[in-house]
Amino acid sequence: TIDSNLLLKVENIMTSIGLVELISIDSTVKIDLKYGTSGNFMGVQLYDTLTRLFLQKNVAIRLSKSQRYLDSISPGYSLLVYDGVRPRQVQQEMWDALDSIPVNSRGKFVSNPRNGSVHNFGAAVDLTIVDANGDILDMGAEYDDFREIAFPKYEARFLKSGELTQQQYQNRKLLRRVMKYSSFYNIPSE
Repeated sequence: TIDSNLLLKVENIMTSIGLVELISIDSTVKIDLKYGTSGNFMGVQLYDTLTRLFLQKNVAIRLSKSQRYLDSISPGYSLLVYDGVRPRQVQQEMWDALDSIPVNSRGKFVSNPRNGSVHNFGAAVDLTIVDANGDILDMGAEYDDFREIAFPKYEARFLKSGELTQQQYQNRKLLRRVMKYSSFYNIPSE
C-alpha cells in the first residue's frame, strides 16, 4: 500500500513546479500509466509514488485538442496515454537497464538522464488510440517495443515484407495525424 501522505506530497510537488493533472484539463482521455505497473520493458513497477498523469499545462491543453479532433473524425475513439512526466531517477533506471546497448544508440529508446528528457519536464507523452469499445488499435508493435518494426522510418520496408499490415499502417497514420493536429511530433524511433 502506498502512503497517502507521500502521494499527496508528490502531487503537491508536481503542481508547485507548474504541472497539471491531465484529467483536470480533459477527463475523456484514457490513462494507463505503464511505469506504475509491471507492464513495461523493465517488467517491474517503476512509479511507486506517481499514480496520476502530470504534464505541462500547454501540453495537456494540446492533448485535449487532439482528443477532440480524434473524436470528430472517429467518433468514440480515444487517446490512451501511457506516460507523461517521468522522474529523473526512473529515467536513470531505464538508462541503466539498457546497458547492453551502446551509449550512442541507447538514446533512440531512452534519453540520457544526465541531459534530461522531455518526459522529465512533463512535455512528452507516450500514447496510442483505443476504439469505441475500448480496444487498443493494432499498431504492429507493442508499447516499449524496441524492434525496428516500431520505427516509423522503416514502415515502408515492413509494409513491403508483409510484417506490417495496411491496417496497422493506417492506425499509425491516424495517431500521427491526430497528434500533428495539435503540433506534436513523433520521435523517429517510436
